[in-house]
Formats: sequence, C-alpha cells, structure tokens
Amino acid sequence: MSIVPITAAGAPVPVAPYSQAIKAGGFLYLSGQVPLKATGELVTGDIQDQTHQIFHNIKAVLEAAGVDLTKVVKVNIFLVDMAQFSKVNEVYAQYFNVHRPARSCVAVKELPMKVDIEIECIALAA
Repeated sequence: MSIVPITAAGAPVPVAPYSQAIKAGGFLYLSGQVPLKATGELVTGDIQDQTHQIFHNIKAVLEAAGVDLTKVVKVNIFLVDMAQFSKVNEVYAQYFNVHRPARSCVAVKELPMKVDIEIECIALAA
C-alpha cells in the first residue's frame, strides 16, 4: 500500500510537522483544519465565518486529491464552546445537505492557535 501526502495551494500551510492530508488504502485522511486562510491570516469573530473558512480549506485539500465533499465518509468537529453547536450546524448543513457523512462533535478545552473550532474528515480517495 502506498502512502501519498496531499498538498493544496488553496489551503493553509501546516503550522506543525504534519501533512494537509494523506492518501492511503483507498481513503483520504484530512488533518484538522482551523479557520486559517491560505495567506496565513486567522479568521476570527463569528463562529459561522470561521466554519465557512474551514470548509473552504477542506474543499481545497479534497480537490487537490481529485475528490469533493460527496466522497467524505466521516467528519470530526472539535468545539471550544458547545453553545456554538447550532450555529456550526447551520453552516455544516450548507455543505452537507443531501450527502450526510457519519459525524462526531466534541467539546475540547483548547485548540491550536486559540481558535474556537477545528474540523477533520476522512474521504474516499479518487
């Protein structure tokens, strides 16, 4: 089985020693995305704007691997404040309305760069 790192120009460069995604065994494993633009600018403020930025990043990584959101089979969401859950769901539903992958959402004490949300996913590889 080959292991292929995926790099997307339209997503932020990793801020630690990891790949944006790894293609292995017919799957694409995306590292957690935070609301960071490809320019390195952090999107702050409204959780909905942050979530949209994360999905922009996820879509860029998926596209670099030759797939799209319809190939996502599992999503993990990490929230610092579960009071934001419904607002995140509103944005999430814009990206996954008919196709609904399996999903987990957990509250965490803190995330890298002091962000409010991080999302990772697994997709079928092209």
